[in-house]
Amino acid sequence: MKRREFLAGMAAASGVGWLASHPLLAESATTDKVLPVDQLVTLETRSAIERGLNFLARRQVRSGVLQGAFGSGGYASGVAVTSLAGLAFLCSGSTPVAGQYARNIRECTRFLLRHTRDSGYIASDSSHFSNMYGHGYAMLYLSQILGMSNSEAVMEKLKLAVEMTCNIQNQHGGWRYQPVKQDADLSITICQIMALRAAHDAGLQVSEEVRAKTVDYVKRSQNSDGSFRYTLRGGRSTLALTAAGVVSLYSAGIYEGEIVEKALKWMIDRKPGVARGQTVSPMNYYYAHYYAVQAMWHAQLKHPEYWNTWYPAIRDELLQVKRAQDGTWPDERVGPEFGTAMACIILQIPYNYVPVFAP
Repeated sequence: MKRREFLAGMAAASGVGWLASHPLLAESATTDKVLPVDQLVTLETRSAIERGLNFLARRQVRSGVLQGAFGSGGYASGVAVTSLAGLAFLCSGSTPVAGQYARNIRECTRFLLRHTRDSGYIASDSSHFSNMYGHGYAMLYLSQILGMSNSEAVMEKLKLAVEMTCNIQNQHGGWRYQPVKQDADLSITICQIMALRAAHDAGLQVSEEVRAKTVDYVKRSQNSDGSFRYTLRGGRSTLALTAAGVVSLYSAGIYEGEIVEKALKWMIDRKPGVARGQTVSPMNYYYAHYYAVQAMWHAQLKHPEYWNTWYPAIRDELLQVKRAQDGTWPDERVGPEFGTAMACIILQIPYNYVPVFAP
């Protein structure tokens, strides 16, 4: 069942909070204007995805204490890259029990379960870069696995992770790099709220108070021009942060209104290939487009033209500009496993196989 179908039924019973359905779900005529999948995911794109996923499958650690892990750069053997690689496999249609990458998915899951601490914090002992980014991505991934498998082991670990995340939300409604109550920034906060929404969809309890505080934090992070800034005190406003802000609101059940419309308009003026006084930093490139493609994927229900122009633009940029000759997507800071996993997730969004990404 697609996420929107599940949520539409649940929202009819509850009507509020995390389970609020998109107000345009019943207007099927709107989605008829969206370009068909085979026109978006071309033969060249499918071939590129296959090469990328096969690269990831080959790079997964096969044995030892790091079995199931990914990463050869600064984040080697961390939970962030492992979770994103697992999501890339899920986006292809594989599951823990079926599909070309079922074994890889199971190994990702085992690695993450082994690295879920008694406190609920999901972090690799071998990585010096473990932080709340990785914890959030791991919760997101495990939520999808739980929905597909009903695994008691996954349920137990994920419940611990969700409880810890809720308990360390700071007074303003956000989260920061380490698993303690302190300052917050929007880039970390989106990782947590999206993961909490996914966990809630999978059947875990996440309080309405946590959601309400997060919504307030995100709304107060928006600038007058529609963009979002790094912290409440200020900081840079970028495509990455603005896309994260939109997806945060979607994850909290807020799908329309001035705050969303202004942000989408700000983003569409900065789609790939359009120079408008700002380019995406190489350091944040994949992070930015991971959230931007999700924002436009959701926006298709009201603005099909946004999605119809955004996806081909990022698809062509990934295929023609960012991809290396060996078929991978390099990333100087984190490594090719990270870049390739992110690129494969972005390119596979139209398949609509993973519930948490579905509008």
